[in-house]
Amino acid sequence: MDSDGLRYFEAVARHGSMNKAALELNTVQSNVTSRIRELERQLGTELFRRHSRGVELTKAGARLLPYAIKIARTLAEAKRAVLDAGKPRGSLLIGSLETTAALRLSPLIAAFSLTYPEVDLSLKVGSNEQLIPQVLNMNFDAAFVAGPVQHPDLIAEPVFKEELVIAYGAALASEKELFVTGCKILVKAPGCAYRDRLERLMADHGVCEYSRREFGTLDAIIGCVEAGLGLTLLPRSVLASAADAGRLKLHRLPPDISAVQTLFIRRRDGHDFSALRAFTEFVRQRAIPQSAEILLTT
Repeated sequence: MDSDGLRYFEAVARHGSMNKAALELNTVQSNVTSRIRELERQLGTELFRRHSRGVELTKAGARLLPYAIKIARTLAEAKRAVLDAGKPRGSLLIGSLETTAALRLSPLIAAFSLTYPEVDLSLKVGSNEQLIPQVLNMNFDAAFVAGPVQHPDLIAEPVFKEELVIAYGAALASEKELFVTGCKILVKAPGCAYRDRLERLMADHGVCEYSRREFGTLDAIIGCVEAGLGLTLLPRSVLASAADAGRLKLHRLPPDISAVQTLFIRRRDGHDFSALRAFTEFVRQRAIPQSAEILLTT
């Protein structure tokens, strides 16, 4: 086996197609097919089952895939380490919750980019369920997620402290109407930490029957709450402007429910390359104002 053969194998496994893998690898399908056949010959077993729609992994192929992914990432990290001469430069991929990206990161990223123009920083938004595996699999260099997060392979450092509140339409007569059978909650897709906490809160209030409406963005959720379609649970800072304008009302929760930390996570065994190290220090020392309630310490 060699790294190129495993690279071709991983691409085919991910796409489920020799042709799509060839397009990604910038080669022809016949070359991909021959590489896979050679790898199967070397291992003495079939790695893919061919069918009319493409290919799928055999049991042997499924066992090989995690090692192929790990080897590819190790080689990529080795190359990055060799080329890292100490000056922050190159690509840096950071994940973030939508709320954190909207409220906290815009000025930070703008200032960081001015300070380190040779760093190509990209920000991807997702839920805890999406972001944590991306960091663990080394697809993201780091991420801002909702705590608590406990994993032996992760460094998780608290960055912000947020207060979660219930938001509901200004036309609702009383807070007593919030936690009742048949109420509507407006949430993001499964895996959202705020959705999980709201659903636990409903159960704590003995409300088992309620309707759930999913939305793709915070703006859509807030707009529908303002229109009286239901209630939601989000950080107070996200809702403050709409509440100040009288478009919705906020219901405070006990501290043990409302307090949530935003954590900055990265792999414990990852290479601490210059761009990530500079960004981490920027988060700690420079770009987050005191009003954001910094909790991260060196």
